[in-house]
Amino acid sequence: MADYPLKELGGKTPLETAETPHMDRIAACRVGLVRTIPEGMEPSSDVANLSLLGYDPQKYYTGRAPLEAASMGIAFRASQMAFRMNLVTLNWKSDREIVMISHSAGDISTEDSVQIVEDLKEKLDLPGIEIYQGVA
Repeated sequence: MADYPLKELGGKTPLETAETPHMDRIAACRVGLVRTIPEGMEPSSDVANLSLLGYDPQKYYTGRAPLEAASMGIAFRASQMAFRMNLVTLNWKSDREIVMISHSAGDISTEDSVQIVEDLKEKLDLPGIEIYQGVA
């Protein structure tokens, strides 16, 4: 629900200006802390979401890739696994030094990334491996 302050809203975020009487009442009555990330696990939204949905991340979490694949309707057999791939921006400083400039290819749009992924699928000869286009 967080957002950036907007000039049009006088430097406030949309949530700061929204009328939220029900949320305000809940916040006034129920305040506390919830541990959504078990000790020793990476503090990430996928781990926290499993926890919030009632799944024990220490038992069920196998990475972000299977969750994203499931959200795309991709079914897996027990013998299969999923890997997640990002398009990134790299700077080759030399043959021995490569620096990642952006972990998301400069926030590339889904539309722009479709052609890159399609080209990649054509050029890679990987029997038994399927590549699915996600969203930016």
